[in-house]
Amino acid sequence: MNIPSALRHPLVSIAAVTVFTVGLPLAASDAPPPGTMAAVLAASTAEDWRPLDPEKTLYVDLDAGRVIFELAPNFAPAHIANLRSLTLSGWFDGLSINRVQDNFVTQWGDPESSKPLGSSKAKLAPEFEQTWNRTWRMTRLPDGDVYAPQVGFIEGFPAAMDERAGKVWLTHCYGTLGVGRDTAADSGNAAELYAVIGHAPRQLDRNITVIGRAIRGMELLSALPRGTMPLGFYAKAEERIPIRRIRFAADLPPAERTPIEVLRTDTSTFTALIESRRNRRDEWYLQPAGKIDLCSVPIPVRERR
Repeated sequence: MNIPSALRHPLVSIAAVTVFTVGLPLAASDAPPPGTMAAVLAASTAEDWRPLDPEKTLYVDLDAGRVIFELAPNFAPAHIANLRSLTLSGWFDGLSINRVQDNFVTQWGDPESSKPLGSSKAKLAPEFEQTWNRTWRMTRLPDGDVYAPQVGFIEGFPAAMDERAGKVWLTHCYGTLGVGRDTAADSGNAAELYAVIGHAPRQLDRNITVIGRAIRGMELLSALPRGTMPLGFYAKAEERIPIRRIRFAADLPPAERTPIEVLRTDTSTFTALIESRRNRRDEWYLQPAGKIDLCSVPIPVRERR
């Protein structure tokens, strides 16, 4: 089996992001303390939330349930177009999750690397970074970063930027969806995908094409049995986790789609949420940190109203 060489080393890095599901509005008597994340969300308006675009939403359906990813075509248009081609042909259906490495990634695709790709491309030029588009809005974090000159959120995705070089890229946080590749930079084609299930391996940034991030269902990937072979691959075929199907939401009838929405990252509400996580005012916290790293900022989701 061809093992993507960029994923051959276990990595340890900074804290992972948590995805929250927001419930019904709180009653006045249950109002959260001012300045907390719960208070920020309770005060949010409908304009602070956005529905997922079906053209940018990927469903990975397993026997245990559905994992939902939001895709970032502005950052990886060619890989996402190839992924669309693969899903339209049903290429992933009946394949499997083949690797679960503790504190690193869950990876899926063709375990034998032998299934014909049909009209989909076998190789693509890497899309590790993009030229900065000044029409994009980045909600920047104030606390700096080890891996990049500037970090923040663009179009709902954790991103990094080198303003002087005019380059921007998506980062490896918990739930990041990436394209596996071999040693050659152009050897990835979105037929081999992985999701980060451990601490953020930010040293992968700009070495692998990132195409999106998990919105819901990460527990279905992170709680799987770990593989016992090197790098977390499963030793036997029967250990692999079967994939029922992978589809873009746009290619399914509305009745088969999951109606959820995401907190926008380009609003004052999201800026307030960041501050609520930098300086925790929850009753339990005795010493607020006063700082936060990129992969520790949650992006809440909720059922669409």
